[in-house]
Amino acid sequence: MADMNLHQQMALGQALSVQMQQSLHLLQAPALELQSLVQQEIAANPVLEEISEPPSIPDEIEDLPQTAKESQRDDDWKEYFAQSNVGSSRYTSEDAEKRQFFFDSQSEGVKLSDHLSQQLALSDADIDLVTAGDEIIGNLDEKGFLRVSLDEIAMSAQVPYEKVLQALSLIQNFEPAGIAARTLQECLMIQLKRQRKDQEIEGLIIRDYLEDLGHKRYPQIAKGLKITVERVVEASQAIGQLNPRPGAAFASDEKQNIVLPEIVIRKEEDQWVILINDEVIPKLKIKDEYKDLLGTTGEDRGLRDYLKDKIRSGKFLIKCLQQRQQTLNAIAQEVLNRQIDFFEKGVAQLKPLTMNQVAEVVGVHETTVSRAVSGKYVVTPHGVFEMKYFFTTGYLGQDGQLISNTSVKDKIREIIARENLQKPFSDEEITKILGEQGVQVARRTVVKYRTAMGVLPSHLRKQSKS
Repeated sequence: MADMNLHQQMALGQALSVQMQQSLHLLQAPALELQSLVQQEIAANPVLEEISEPPSIPDEIEDLPQTAKESQRDDDWKEYFAQSNVGSSRYTSEDAEKRQFFFDSQSEGVKLSDHLSQQLALSDADIDLVTAGDEIIGNLDEKGFLRVSLDEIAMSAQVPYEKVLQALSLIQNFEPAGIAARTLQECLMIQLKRQRKDQEIEGLIIRDYLEDLGHKRYPQIAKGLKITVERVVEASQAIGQLNPRPGAAFASDEKQNIVLPEIVIRKEEDQWVILINDEVIPKLKIKDEYKDLLGTTGEDRGLRDYLKDKIRSGKFLIKCLQQRQQTLNAIAQEVLNRQIDFFEKGVAQLKPLTMNQVAEVVGVHETTVSRAVSGKYVVTPHGVFEMKYFFTTGYLGQDGQLISNTSVKDKIREIIARENLQKPFSDEEITKILGEQGVQVARRTVVKYRTAMGVLPSHLRKQSKS
């Protein structure tokens, strides 16, 4: 019988404290989520209160009565109480103007209807086809499915039924794949057809055994198709990668997906300035009555310890919020410094930039930069962008200058925009044109970027002469 012994071993490890986890959570939270988190903290901590604006005169705090034994332990609180309010400047008309500017800068995510309408406008379809297409797009639900009959579409759009069929076929070739399907089966088959698997096992399963697949009746499917159960499982895994709700990733037409930019970078006279939206963070202070109560608890150590714990938590929260804004400002400043050509000239001038480069200058870890920019938006002269947009890898041009992958995508978009619709450029031809422009990328990179931009392959972009 093997010996069973207990051994004690020491090892160094790193664990995040509860406070550190809270600090990182606040740093990573986008504006609207941050407001909710702070409100939860206010509800859980009775010593915290929200104030409408920073008072112009700081509160005066008298020394708290305490025993000699407690004097040393309370020195840090005296320093905090002497500056108990968050900020001390008067709320001016300029502050009010900046606040309104931020609210006016609210931006929505891309709507499915807008995304499809843009593709329809570029399709070179005739007027009846566009009319029918608009009617179809307007009747898609939030998942991207067409839930009304084609007869109703024809009647509402006042176009022939054949035009509605053509319009449906056209839109079903748009991005995202599977859009405008009338059933889940049709949605999945559209996606498989794009992958050229609609005539393979995956297509046969969706066409004839979709209900069995939903209940994982693999043996019955294998028997019906005369294949192994292993092959059915493999096919089901491939089918599982398809998107059953192709429209769900887009903003709804009810304007529910609103983002609130936290940073504005704009030019005032000849100077670029950064404005941090402090309005997204409730302004907090420790309630005066609890500061007074702490000094009158006498020998009630339980109450005194409770108040100290809550005040300490409140103080830490306030510091975390201040640090969050300072970190965002420092990162935005370095982004401005590194991407000044973008702000001056536009998207085509975006340069490669890594989070590690910014982290070294700001003096934080790369993961801190990653958390800080997550879900944050910035208003620029060229539109509203997620902060992650400014961090991009790149390629070396013929002139030795680095070109960001975002700029490469922009060049691909420009090339496709000016192509002959009767003879669109192949991915190989786009690669060659980029090379002539001094951008050396592989064909597979062009395919990857074209797909990411929602641009169809050349054979699907081709338009016949009317």
